[in-house]
Amino acid sequence: MPDTTSLLSFVAAALIVLLIPGPGVLYVIARSLSQGHRAGLVSVFGLSLGALVHVAAATAGLSAILLASSVAFGTVKGLGAAYLIYLGIRTLLAPRAAATLEASTRRSLNRILLDGVVVTLLNPKIAVFFLAFLPQFVDSRGAPVSQQVLMLGLIYVGLALVTDSSYALFAATIRRWLGGRLRQGPLPQYATGALYIGLGLNTALNGRRRW
Repeated sequence: MPDTTSLLSFVAAALIVLLIPGPGVLYVIARSLSQGHRAGLVSVFGLSLGALVHVAAATAGLSAILLASSVAFGTVKGLGAAYLIYLGIRTLLAPRAAATLEASTRRSLNRILLDGVVVTLLNPKIAVFFLAFLPQFVDSRGAPVSQQVLMLGLIYVGLALVTDSSYALFAATIRRWLGGRLRQGPLPQYATGALYIGLGLNTALNGRRRW
């Protein structure tokens, strides 16, 4: 494993990256504002499950293949952008219902989890991020590189769970402060749809940014 200094440096750098709101954080905030803390936390777990796939890919060297192939990168990037925009349009066009957090069903939470996984899997910038970020903290004199990359990736995902969950709970608290009347109005639905479309456009137009 990396030495203690490298490990502490990695944790500090990872926390700085994670605390800067990126598309993933905005996705979690949108879910929390729309449906409350349970939906926000489920979306966090969905994003993290998708991130674990990217960690495994980085460990196996598949991220290098994705980075080297502009066609593969462009294809996955386009699919991810299209999916986010689809989520936004679907949200904007959905019939309004005076649904509260208590009315959320298990199926809806399962769908939120799946959406989070798909959003992360179809974001090639995550694969590139892990490929560029994790090796900087690998100790060439220590354990095999693949083992170190895997461990660092798992630590990063664990930290992301904590920071993204904090954002989810904070957004859910704001949602409660806004009161029932605003929660049942059109603003959460329109704001969520607009955020999804914005995230899709961000994915399509920008070449680099953390998830």
